Amino acid sequence: MSAFLPIKLSEHVWWVGAIDWTIRDFHGYTTKRGSTYNAYLIMADKITLVDTVKAPFKEELLARISALVDPKRIDYIVSNHSEMDHSGCLNDVIQVTRPEKVFASVMGCKALKEHFKIDAELTPVKDGDELSLGNLTLAFTETRMLHWPDSMFSYLKEEKFLFSQDAFGMHLATSERFIDEVPGPVVDYEAATYYANILLPYSPLILNLLDKVAKSGLPIDIIAPDHGPVWRKDLGRIVSLYRKWAEQKPANKAVVLYQTMWHSTEMMARAIEEGLREGGTDVKMMTIGPFHRSDVAYELLDAGALVAGSSTLNNNMLPAMADVLTYLKGLKPKNKIGAAFGSYGWSGESAGHVQEYLSAMKVDLVSEPLRAMYVPGEADLKRCFDLGRAISAKLAGVA
Repeated sequence: MSAFLPIKLSEHVWWVGAIDWTIRDFHGYTTKRGSTYNAYLIMADKITLVDTVKAPFKEELLARISALVDPKRIDYIVSNHSEMDHSGCLNDVIQVTRPEKVFASVMGCKALKEHFKIDAELTPVKDGDELSLGNLTLAFTETRMLHWPDSMFSYLKEEKFLFSQDAFGMHLATSERFIDEVPGPVVDYEAATYYANILLPYSPLILNLLDKVAKSGLPIDIIAPDHGPVWRKDLGRIVSLYRKWAEQKPANKAVVLYQTMWHSTEMMARAIEEGLREGGTDVKMMTIGPFHRSDVAYELLDAGALVAGSSTLNNNMLPAMADVLTYLKGLKPKNKIGAAFGSYGWSGESAGHVQEYLSAMKVDLVSEPLRAMYVPGEADLKRCFDLGRAISAKLAGVA
């Protein structure tokens, strides 16, 4: 008996993916609870494998399939996304299964050929195309740039089963295969963290896709993402959360992000925090080190303000601050207000450099960069407190 068994999700669909219990970094995003690489086997007249897994987990995938059916009986393979965590072993699986056809989006076929040098013939499918599996039907929806150009959804019409690729997923290694079997706070945190760190830059496209699906009236009973457990209950909740996150409406919450050398910048941050709290704003204080860049992205998801500060080192901000701000800039958060601050000894460029990043992120700046020389005195801390109050007052008008 195989150590890896498939799990039945519906009448015709089985989970045959892999669990990665140990991964803790996903190209810069901290995956504190590991992840899964989900693949699905549709036991139709034409047996169809939807997605594969990251290359090191190929044997786990094949073992789960083999516990259900001889892999050589697979007729079709559908690749919803060509990123390596889903297609890294695709070429090897093709060699094992020798399917009649391999399907991907038009851009997916191009990406798979260029990325993996796949020799097999690939069949492109377009938005709205359907594929007969004999007794069942798959329909395809292109979801370009969610989050790669090749991305697409596959929908099993008879079972109202949506294979949603990287949408509605989360990095969560767990033995439970359904969301409703996982504690609610874990689901809430991991779903939001995933959106903030992976999908946030594509929010306008996500809103368009949600509108498109809503207008189509497409009935969906199950959402099966490529990472994390499967949604089979309360689907409207995750869809509404995606709409909320994509709209990025500012809340009366501020993230105060800072890095300090000898606690002077920290003193400024604490005074800003006091001003924000006095004004009635919820504040999340985050110093780099204890908090990772992906933690900052999570907290910023529902915040209306970003206030960032750094000490000056070698005429620059501290390196870890530049790391986090570079990461945040790439995530393209919208509808934020904020300001820059920092302490210095003799040159004091850091606050200005922080403001340049905030400007590039299109943060609505409340003031010029706030600087304090050496240890901030009473007057400096009063200016910091007043800055917090000013940001809180502005947030009150937009949140």
